[in-house]
Amino acid sequence: MAGEATYTHGHHETVLSAHRWRTVENSAAYLIEHLRPGASVLDVGCGPGSITAGLAGRVAPGRVVGVDAAESVVEQATRAIPDGVRNVEFAVGDVYDLRFPDGAFDVVHAHQVLQHIADPVGALREMRRVAKPGGVVAVREADFGGMVWHPDPPGMDAWLPVYYRVARGNGGEPDAGRRLAAWAREAGFADVRASASSWCFATPDERAWWAESWGGRLARSAVADTAVAEGHATRDDLERIYAGWKAWAAAEDGWFAVLHGEILCRA
Repeated sequence: MAGEATYTHGHHETVLSAHRWRTVENSAAYLIEHLRPGASVLDVGCGPGSITAGLAGRVAPGRVVGVDAAESVVEQATRAIPDGVRNVEFAVGDVYDLRFPDGAFDVVHAHQVLQHIADPVGALREMRRVAKPGGVVAVREADFGGMVWHPDPPGMDAWLPVYYRVARGNGGEPDAGRRLAAWAREAGFADVRASASSWCFATPDERAWWAESWGGRLARSAVADTAVAEGHATRDDLERIYAGWKAWAAAEDGWFAVLHGEILCRA
């Protein structure tokens, strides 16, 4: 989203392919019980809209709005609205300044947004503002310190230190998952329910896709450009990391888990 921090990942295809893979079922299951027909939903940092469209299907005929800071991504999301889904719209928006009245939505949702911004508490306050009294603010964030994988080929182990330096240099916090409940309470929420869930990539196809998304991201996306520009790694370093990811994907017993923190907050 817009603000003091830079979106670390950028919008290279290695990034957007991961965003398009996300669904309500694999990325917002903790929210499903609160999605009722007729509910109004705001999806903050919606990206290409795959989760947003799933939210729309679950609350139809309720109104669903997806906002993102990147105009090009909003255009992609608008083009990708599934046939027959008529209760969703997309717009350019800023998590620090949501252009909606107070109490406009039953559910305000964000997935992998707060880790990228300089003031997550301020963003949560703004999300709280546009939630109806008694409504839900739901946030899910990866926790990079909780990611684990096997095996660990030469080169691959360097990806995480490089990513930490890039993300924090851009004003973000990669270990956001563990901080969500604390941020929510600082933002003024008294009713906060915290939980955790994970993604796991273990089949040959899953490993190949995940390695291209993250190994490729370290070699070719905005993450790579920033790492080189800021002196965190050389292009050769990044190619070695990419090769390590591909070796991991080729391992018959390869396995990768991504821990996420989640919060459900009552406005």
